[in-house]
Amino acid sequence: MQTKQAGMARKRIGLALSGGAARGAAHLGVLRVLEREHIPIDVVAGVSAGSVAGALYCAGVPMSEMVNALKDFRWHRIASLTFPWHGLLSFAKLEKYLIKWIGDVWFNDLPKPFAVGATDLLTGSPVTFTVGRVAPLVRASCSIPGLVVPFEYGNYWLVDGGISCNLPTAAARELGAEIVIGVDLLKPYVRKNLGVLGLASTALEILIRESGGGVESADVLIAPALDNRTYTRFSRAMEMIALGEQATEAMLPAIRAAVGEAPDPVTEPSQTGVAEI
Repeated sequence: MQTKQAGMARKRIGLALSGGAARGAAHLGVLRVLEREHIPIDVVAGVSAGSVAGALYCAGVPMSEMVNALKDFRWHRIASLTFPWHGLLSFAKLEKYLIKWIGDVWFNDLPKPFAVGATDLLTGSPVTFTVGRVAPLVRASCSIPGLVVPFEYGNYWLVDGGISCNLPTAAARELGAEIVIGVDLLKPYVRKNLGVLGLASTALEILIRESGGGVESADVLIAPALDNRTYTRFSRAMEMIALGEQATEAMLPAIRAAVGEAPDPVTEPSQTGVAEI
């Protein structure tokens, strides 16, 4: 990467990865393009599905193995039925699955600084974790309230981070990022053919997407074209990865402008600010 002035210290770049359930595979497409284009990522913050991708990446799992991990990602491998008192499912399997790929590591063991966002159901407040064991807190960040049993952690009762802050740009800045690239997997889509149910689902997408204000505070926003794509079918991971790649490639001029790299004057006209497709 070339900076505008020789010898200028580059700005620290952070990546904020949103929730999105089975759409989370799109994060790997984003990471694949950033790696290919030698865009350095210094810190990562993730919630829900974004915390899974972020944990794999910050643990140094090679991209090919990350893809293999998601190819093998299925509901029966990450969830089990439980007594329906506080949820229908337990994500204890998800915790074990993640440990299989990264080990039972602590945040300070990771090669790259990482933050996990969750929601404390007792207070309704977002909580960011940068210390402790990684896998249990990723599990907590993915625990959809009403479906998955909350994760008890100290004085917290933790559930899905996307409920209170779906795009953790502030958490990335707290880790030292000066420029934050946000990846938003919940760009709203109106499902008119589903009638009132479709309108309600769109309203829910908007509520979750806007929670925490992360979308507005990203320096560059990558929003893959996931219109009407599934939230539940992990078998479509390769399709999601491809869509993440396409969205990131389209945003490369904006990313390079934000991080201070001179764009190609022929193929990459300069773009600045927050942008999305």
